[in-house]
Amino acid sequence: MGRWPGSNLYYEVKVLSYDNKTRLYTVIYKDGTELELKESDITSLTIFKQGVSRSRSRSRSRSPGRPRRSRSRSPARTSRQSSSRTTDVRKEKLKEALEVRLTPVPVTHENNSNSKHEKKEENNTANTASTITEEKTETESENQAGGRYNLRRRKDQGDGKTVELEQKTETETLPQTKPPTASAIKTTDLEFGGRVGVFFLMFLLPVAVLALLILGGQKDASLQSFPLELPALQSLWDCQVFGIVLLWLLFQAVLSLLPVGKEGDLSYIHAHFLQFYTSALLIVTLLSIYLFIRSRWASEDELAPGGNSGYIIYDFFMGRELNPRIKNFDIKFFCEMRPGLMGWVLINFAMLQAEMKHQNLENPSPAMLLVNIFQLLWVVDGFWHEEKLLTMMDIVYDGFGFMLTFGDLAFVPFTFTCQAYYLVSHPNELSAFWIITLITMNGVGYYIFRKANSQKFAFRKNPSDPAVSHLKTIPTATGESLIVSGLWGWVRHPNYLGDIIMGLAWSLPCGFNHLIPYFYLIYLITLLVHRNARDEHQCRKKYGSAWDEYCKAVPYRIFPGIY
Repeated sequence: MGRWPGSNLYYEVKVLSYDNKTRLYTVIYKDGTELELKESDITSLTIFKQGVSRSRSRSRSRSPGRPRRSRSRSPARTSRQSSSRTTDVRKEKLKEALEVRLTPVPVTHENNSNSKHEKKEENNTANTASTITEEKTETESENQAGGRYNLRRRKDQGDGKTVELEQKTETETLPQTKPPTASAIKTTDLEFGGRVGVFFLMFLLPVAVLALLILGGQKDASLQSFPLELPALQSLWDCQVFGIVLLWLLFQAVLSLLPVGKEGDLSYIHAHFLQFYTSALLIVTLLSIYLFIRSRWASEDELAPGGNSGYIIYDFFMGRELNPRIKNFDIKFFCEMRPGLMGWVLINFAMLQAEMKHQNLENPSPAMLLVNIFQLLWVVDGFWHEEKLLTMMDIVYDGFGFMLTFGDLAFVPFTFTCQAYYLVSHPNELSAFWIITLITMNGVGYYIFRKANSQKFAFRKNPSDPAVSHLKTIPTATGESLIVSGLWGWVRHPNYLGDIIMGLAWSLPCGFNHLIPYFYLIYLITLLVHRNARDEHQCRKKYGSAWDEYCKAVPYRIFPGIY
């Protein structure tokens, strides 16, 4: 019996092989899906059924009003049949050729409480729990049982609702095998070009953002005018600016209200923009080192699926720990939402004020106003639908390492503001036609983005919801369904399409004189194409043949008729 990843559903599987190095079993499901499972996620069919049967019989015979006394066994007494019953479970798993069926056998608890139906992953990975269904096997031999099993809840990262079997052997005659440790679980699918790719990305990304800021601050923002000499140290570093960045992070961490006091000149941010960036970069580096060091003591359940390859540079970049916490303070969730997004809005306001100062304007230009309003709408939407962040791949799959730390604290606030930063030194007049066109474009993009995400979130929460129950779907072996009508029947990722349309509406107010304002749009398309490839890979592994059927029904990924 193998537990389906991301859920507490157990299915009958056939064990193909076992890797002594990684301690992973390769199993095959009925629909042809092959997966690698940990030893804790796989158990003998016979032992599983006996454990479930005993759990149900104990639950039925126990009266809520009369506690049942358990019959304890003296430590000196051993079972006469224990030696004959104890076998090597690992060998049994490999030798048994089980008939592959797909009847889900989720585990029940002794209190017979019904599990709640949950779905918590943006890449369509669901965590579901249901009541037990019994099924008789053709042959059950008592001497196949390796011990007595009890059922208990296990703490999980995103949902806390998965169940595992805990073996309690009364008498053990064979040498015990050590349970898999954190270092034994290896990430095999390396992203971003593996070790070499992330090594260059760790240096390329910070330098690319620095070059973007240097070009955006010049009067001539063309690539040909890029200065060959390095910037002066005083233009990159200032202790006071570093202190301001630290205070901003601390201010956000304690969730305080906006400070009340004298009105400050936000144009200070524009004048020291490079210093703010280098300060943020230093904090990112220090935080990433701290996260990597503390992850060495993280338990197996706290590790991210994609950040434990055993390669130091790769794991440092991807992040080993899924959701690092200091007591109840979730570091990753905080960084994903608070300092970066709020900093983005604050910097945009600072650039608006700096434009009025540098261009001697009484009011902000229409281009600057459109950029600020469009991006403020996106950030406000993110906070309004904050609970949906918990379904995103960043939260449920990616570890918190240099990649996300740099993205949250440096890349977002200093590159997503490139349009507003550019307009301070490069004003661009907009006609009424362009203003109406841009507002319409951003409105269409936002509608597609929000409608698609809301539809998906509502369907995951309750497929019977009248708002989504009319949608056509394709059932899968996991018990979930794939939407093939409405926006999700148009392209596979309509939310990505809406994002790209909005990104274009944010860049066009800057005109066509330079490429700098379109850096965000280029980055966004590159990121979404990468995410699409990653989603395709994960969904094909998860849904098997159902995913191939879905791809035939919805052939285009992001752009209708193109890609």
